[in-house]
Amino acid sequence: MEIRPLTGALGAEILGADVKDLTQFNAIQAAFAEHSVIVLRDQSITPQDHLNFARRFGPINVNRFFKPVDGHPEIATVLKEKDQKEAVGEGWHTDHSYDQIPALGSILHAIEMPPFGGDTLFVSMGAAYEALSGKMRGFLDGLTAIHSSRHVFGATISDSEAAKSGRLFNAEAATQDARHPVVVTHPLSGRRGLYVNPVFTTHIEGLSPAESDALLQMLYTHCMQPEFQCRVRWQAGDLTMWDNRATWHKAINDYHGYRRLMHRVTVEGVALS
Repeated sequence: MEIRPLTGALGAEILGADVKDLTQFNAIQAAFAEHSVIVLRDQSITPQDHLNFARRFGPINVNRFFKPVDGHPEIATVLKEKDQKEAVGEGWHTDHSYDQIPALGSILHAIEMPPFGGDTLFVSMGAAYEALSGKMRGFLDGLTAIHSSRHVFGATISDSEAAKSGRLFNAEAATQDARHPVVVTHPLSGRRGLYVNPVFTTHIEGLSPAESDALLQMLYTHCMQPEFQCRVRWQAGDLTMWDNRATWHKAINDYHGYRRLMHRVTVEGVALS
């Protein structure tokens, strides 16, 4: 097994690994803890293998809004057909931040990839936090942000292409609102990091709307700097896992006219503080 860092901020690709091999799990788990994003190249696995690997990290979190894989309700389908224009997940976000106990991470398996494009970008929220001034870090410590699923997966998106095509459904279940610290301590590493994101965070408690909007926009602009990013270029068979407590991610929608099919399994996490 060979582990190659993708950038100085986060991410690593792992060559020569087999997620079905139990003897390799400790090394894979250690790489995940260190790099926050790991890309396990060339995995020949079944949906059951995918689930078995995920369960070694924790219980499965069944997504409420994505169409499940036939015969495997615990696996979400992430799909864009060649004639569709919208890709799910194009905005910078953290999966399940709208849950009071957010997911540990997501594990995405590339089933069918376009001949080019369809990459995924990630941001290290620990690196972004550490690059802020001491005074700004002190100001952010102790603040609380509100996250919600309502405006993203609720009834207001019923006219979207993703909803009409059946890729997203169950809008009536989008009732989640959660309070999280703006700065969290990672439950495994102890590293401090920002925990707000442009898609699901609605506002910061105790600030006026103008103050909250200005502060969040400043943080988002700061986090989007390329120095905090890595980019995963997919190949069919790749299995990528990312830590939702430590990263943002977004899908790049630059493969119009081609199909992209992924299977995603999400692992339950713990409350953040």
